[in-house]
Formats: sequence, structure tokens, C-alpha cells
Amino acid sequence: MCKVTSSAVNAKKPTRSVESKAERVANAKTLRKADEPRAERVTKQERVLALLSQSEGASIEEMMQATGWQQRSVRGFLAGTVKRKLGFSLNGLRDFGAVIRRAFKIDII
Repeated sequence: MCKVTSSAVNAKKPTRSVESKAERVANAKTLRKADEPRAERVTKQERVLALLSQSEGASIEEMMQATGWQQRSVRGFLAGTVKRKLGFSLNGLRDFGAVIRRAFKIDII
């Protein structure tokens, strides 16, 4: 059997960092101090509810852009979460200007 040598086989492996595995694990497990401020996280649900609570409401396209959801996901969120779980009254608005725009608005009582 003939042994084939190539430059790829004989190439040097990249050198590893001198940091040991134990040091890497310890650094990964280092907890954040309690006095450090924590960044506020805005959920997609909060984004959509903020859009819907505006005086002009929000279109499905605007909600899709704000959340990255598909159209069917936005409609499902409106029907399932906004109407059923949260109990908001959802009103459809139409604007017959130059561009036909259909928007939704929640009534906060």
C-alpha cells in the first residue's frame, strides 16, 4: 500500500489559546453583579400592543415589519392573544385616501 502525502495533510494545525479549559468554563460561569443595570427587553407582544394603541392604529404590514412575523402569525396573534386572552376590543379602521389602508386599533378602557 502506497502512502500519499500532500501539503494539506502535512499542514500545521492552528495553535490553541493558552487559556485552559477550566479558565474558559470559570469565565463563562461568572455571574453578573446584581448592582449592574439590566437592559430592558421589549417583547414582540409589547411592540404590537404599542402600535395598536396609537390613535391611528396599525396595519398588518406595520405589525409584520415590527415583529418579523408572517401575515398569518399577526392575524393569529390579533385573534388569539389580543381578543381572547387579553380581552381587548379590536376595531378595524379603513382609510380611503390615495392608498387604501386597513388598520386595527384597540380600545383601552
